[in-house]
Amino acid sequence: MALNFPNTSRSYDTTRHAVRFWGYEQAMETSFFVTAGALQQLQPGIRPDEESLLQAFDSHRDVICATANRVYKRGSRGSYDLSPADFS
Repeated sequence: MALNFPNTSRSYDTTRHAVRFWGYEQAMETSFFVTAGALQQLQPGIRPDEESLLQAFDSHRDVICATANRVYKRGSRGSYDLSPADFS
């Protein structure tokens, strides 16, 4: 079953230097973290600050959600880190 992404909120996680968002499979919520490196690969030349990374996430949300669907494995774990390799 594919994930859904009805919650359009996202946040910057300072500790992980990544943007966090959530996917849902029925009632199960899974956290995803898109690393700064992955966002810089999707949008070369962006600054590595919070505002720029959030804007890059918003600009590439469709690709990011499709990638999250591809790497997701049901019941496998509670969160996923999406790195540059996941977008190659």
